[in-house]
Amino acid sequence: MMHTAVGWHVEMEFQEDDTHTRAVALVRLPDGTEVRAHGHASRHRIDANQPRVGEEIAGARALNELAMQLLTKAHGEIDAESGRTSHPINV
Repeated sequence: MMHTAVGWHVEMEFQEDDTHTRAVALVRLPDGTEVRAHGHASRHRIDANQPRVGEEIAGARALNELAMQLLTKAHGEIDAESGRTSHPINV
């Protein structure tokens, strides 16, 4: 049996100001599909300005949304192929 190595590269971009961080996560799948998701973080006014923390939170939220979109996509493909409604895919 032959195994094929497959890799995905996820791109993350951030836009920041003093109180908000927005993240966009993008993955291009081998079938040519692009899946894009967004995340957001807000700094409370009494917290120290730590841009890296905002990036981690916004990035994690974007990646979580990306994961949910990929699960939904996979679910739809299973249903389309099988002609039935599949069981929910657990994270």
